[in-house]
Amino acid sequence: MEALASPRHNMHNFLDPAILFFGFGILAGCLKSNLEIPPQISRFLSLYLLMALGLKGGFALSASGVTREVALSLGAAVVLAVTLPLIAFSLLKRVMDGFNAAAVAATYGSVSAVTFITASQYLENQQIAVGGHMAAAMALMESPAIVIAVLLANALRQPALATATLSSNGGVALAGMPRAAAPSPDLRKLLHESLTDGTQMLLIGAMVVGLVTGSAGKATLAPFSIDLFKGMLAFFLLDMGLLTARNLGKLRSQSPWLLAYAVGAPLVHASIALMVSLLLGLSVGNGALLMVLAASASYIAVPAALRHAIPEANPSIYFGMSLGITFPLNILLGIPLYVQVACHVLP
Repeated sequence: MEALASPRHNMHNFLDPAILFFGFGILAGCLKSNLEIPPQISRFLSLYLLMALGLKGGFALSASGVTREVALSLGAAVVLAVTLPLIAFSLLKRVMDGFNAAAVAATYGSVSAVTFITASQYLENQQIAVGGHMAAAMALMESPAIVIAVLLANALRQPALATATLSSNGGVALAGMPRAAAPSPDLRKLLHESLTDGTQMLLIGAMVVGLVTGSAGKATLAPFSIDLFKGMLAFFLLDMGLLTARNLGKLRSQSPWLLAYAVGAPLVHASIALMVSLLLGLSVGNGALLMVLAASASYIAVPAALRHAIPEANPSIYFGMSLGITFPLNILLGIPLYVQVACHVLP
């Protein structure tokens, strides 16, 4: 079993420059500073981090090969990606309408690449080994929640569509039902867009390049994928801190139940991932990253897809919850907590 680091060492890792820049970005945003990162630079930083992460994962996977733990980790990722949004929807539909419940469930059933990248760097600082295949696990966990949310939304639309048809044919509309329903999106098209999303393809493509080139490729690209990584991550988290501060205002009108969910859901999801990791005998590093993935919530890919797939849902709810509460909590407090728990529990 991995021994826990001393409190002093943990504090040293918690005060990582990248994390401090994230906190600085939140502070600057709350003080209404005109500091901002141009969108094109932010986009480049995001693409760089994904490419570097994919390369590092491919290099590591080339060295370790495909093992039993690789297969178990990827299988666990898929299972969590399917079950977590279903669990979330069953709870959320009790406190909000079905469309918003499906949207929030998809947001919290998917993953945050930035949270994963930050956790990977934290584990590296703690000198805890991580399998390169966990980047593939992250890619596998992104899309299922979107598909499940669309299927749930389509099921919710069926009564409304039936009511609208009856009314247009001279029938009597049922009380309390909407007059019209939003058209159902093409699920096949949505699935294709999710699986061929540029950022996701870049991550997988970079991993394949790292896997194929192995140690020779690692030596060649080390200045790009390793030496620059920490600085680029710090710059990107500064931008994320500014973005988080700008979205805090969206939380003022939210129900206390939803705010509590934004805090509690990551802990519950991480606990489920921990139990799965323990049952499968995953290592500390891989189990900790699986916990981070389960605890994270998407604030880029899923909200972008849901705006078109579930227009009945309110973006300020699911976007504000994930970016305004869950993301900063995971970055500042969640990652150290998940890693320490994994060190205690996993072999």
